[in-house]
Amino acid sequence: MSIYQHYRDDERPFLDQSLDWFEYVKNSYAYRLTDFLDPREQEIISQLANNDGEVTVEFAGGLQQAERKRAIILPPYFTPRLDDFELVFYELHYPVKFFTLEHRQILGALMSLGIKREKFGDININGQVVQMIVAKEVADFVLYNLTSIGKATVSLKSISQDQLLPPEDDWKSSSGTITSMRLDVILSELFNVSRMKAGTFIQRGRVKVNWKDVEQPAYECQISDTISLRGYGRGKIEAIEGQTRKGKWRIQYYIK
Repeated sequence: MSIYQHYRDDERPFLDQSLDWFEYVKNSYAYRLTDFLDPREQEIISQLANNDGEVTVEFAGGLQQAERKRAIILPPYFTPRLDDFELVFYELHYPVKFFTLEHRQILGALMSLGIKREKFGDININGQVVQMIVAKEVADFVLYNLTSIGKATVSLKSISQDQLLPPEDDWKSSSGTITSMRLDVILSELFNVSRMKAGTFIQRGRVKVNWKDVEQPAYECQISDTISLRGYGRGKIEAIEGQTRKGKWRIQYYIK
């Protein structure tokens, strides 16, 4: 039985990469530190490790509830320390009286430095306080080169892990009815846009499913999928609660 049959086709590259990491650990008797992984990647690598039996996986992202975390793949007899995850914590300073910074602006400024997304963990906004977790190997570069976000002049201050604030929990529960689990149908329900407009957003590359770009309106979504639409927000499919008399599906979801 092939391991691939349990996963989507677009997840194959990460499966192959994870299996290569496992082989490295087993052959070298040393641990392997990954970049920051999104929650779906964390789930996949945990499943693979459980099935393998010769390696284990530990995660750290600064906070227990962190969304993006680095993984250490290691032999069962090895216990990692926090320092092994090579995390650096920054607080962003900016003129709060004159500017309000949003997550997408901050992430856009970080990406404009030419560093891949996988080198950044969570960006947490709590009131006017902005904190971020960065991979140690790029931390100094970010510290000295992130000097502006939009029109705001900014600077970074190194902080300790115990100074991290929890992110604001702004998920809201909602429900609705859909005709199918197609991405354009789900997007239309989550963000209250027409199905035609949803299809246009998808084809223009503005939509991600489980943190991956998807440009096919007919893409089949599943329970627990996280769907984001640039400029609108993010939704998470929680459950299918049955069918209506007209044959539509009732779904429960979260939105922010």
